[in-house]
Amino acid sequence: MKTAGIICEYNPFHAGHAWQIAEIRRTLGEDTAIVCAMSGNFVQRGDFAILRKHVRAEAAVRGGADLVLELPTPWATASAECFAHGGVDVLSGTGLVDTLCFCSECAKIEKMQHLAKFLTSDDFANALHSELDKGISFAAARELAAEKMLGDDAEILRGPNDILGVEYCKALQGKNIVPLALARMGVGHDAGAENGFASASYIREKLTANQQSDDYLTGDMAQLYAQERAAGRAPVTMRAAERAMLARLRSMSEDEMARYDEGNEGLYHRLYDAGRTAVSREDLLTSAKTKRYAYARLRRMVLRMYLGITPDETKKEISYLRVLACNERGRMLLKQMKKTATLPILTKSADVRLLSEAAQHLFAIEARATDLYTLAYPDLTQAVGGSEWTTNPVIL
Repeated sequence: MKTAGIICEYNPFHAGHAWQIAEIRRTLGEDTAIVCAMSGNFVQRGDFAILRKHVRAEAAVRGGADLVLELPTPWATASAECFAHGGVDVLSGTGLVDTLCFCSECAKIEKMQHLAKFLTSDDFANALHSELDKGISFAAARELAAEKMLGDDAEILRGPNDILGVEYCKALQGKNIVPLALARMGVGHDAGAENGFASASYIREKLTANQQSDDYLTGDMAQLYAQERAAGRAPVTMRAAERAMLARLRSMSEDEMARYDEGNEGLYHRLYDAGRTAVSREDLLTSAKTKRYAYARLRRMVLRMYLGITPDETKKEISYLRVLACNERGRMLLKQMKKTATLPILTKSADVRLLSEAAQHLFAIEARATDLYTLAYPDLTQAVGGSEWTTNPVIL
């Protein structure tokens, strides 16, 4: 039996995600087991997930996945490179996953692997530094450097899914997992809706505005979302924590902010100055934005300041595999993983106390992040702290 892995956010789980899972089984075989490494309560674009992680994980299992493991928050909220490495390390840590599947604009895996190898070369590093010295953004500098050395092959770095796919291929180097790129169906990340598919951002906008979006969610996701909304735990948005985030930034010294500047380029100076006067997150980001710094990078840096997660955390190893949801086949996978996994498997939160100091440190970060996440629930009576210790995996 083949075991395929998916690195995902499912924010929320929609028809396109269900199509991807079905397409993996059409490609690899109907008996293929599917393991997901899914972001927890915070996502890579520097934002709160619209639904808490256990609900999104349950929707994924009801939508065809067998086992959902958590991609820890330090990696889930990091750059594309760190996000990819974290996801690959989770899947590799199972000792079972043999194929990493992802959607791509070009779906040309040989080109993506070639580009991944090139991006790790000394020649590219030198070309990249030359472009960065011109004061442009990292993404623009990377594309220009690649174009000068590879010509038209560098166009892969223009599509958001292709960019992430190349990062997956980089992270897979030296791993016993092969990549499989599927041609992306539906619409782009920030597009609208067509032919029964919608972008996750479009769906989140509809959900936040309490508008009809069930046509684009799976039936189970729509039902689970309705239950969470009725309970006062959805939608979760950054706006609900905006004052708290601004308060956090205004309470920080410039030296404290410097610890969160991943590129060591002085970006923290701009955020420190903007934080003194900004009265909204959008105001903060607009004041700090320049052509060199992408909004996504600023959003991530602000979120990580709020959560207290420095770049040093992603230089460490992921220290456990945490189960969020599974079905019967997922339970069989977990049984196999007792023999194959290279990382300890965490099903009961309290068991983290039996693990290494590094594992306990990572779980403490998750517990703190979740306590901050719940404060953004529409109904604050649902935001009792400590839920990370009391919420069990969803087993179907």
